[in-house]
Amino acid sequence: MTKEEVQGVLDKVRPMLQRDGGDVELLEVDDGIVKVRLTGACGGCPMATMTLKRGIEAKLKEEIPDIKEVVSV
Repeated sequence: MTKEEVQGVLDKVRPMLQRDGGDVELLEVDDGIVKVRLTGACGGCPMATMTLKRGIEAKLKEEIPDIKEVVSV
């Protein structure tokens, strides 16, 4: 998997985040671990962990099965 592939999937979930005043920034892809930063309203939202795991991580794993985990840094 390449950083470009991951970015392409993130671009598909981005509109959902932006509707709520947030966004996601791809920082790094390393050995199946994707590191992102939630920004805007998502950065301090109490639901950010659920958004990260059930939204972003689920979509990435669905489209790129080699992904092991998505973490927010």
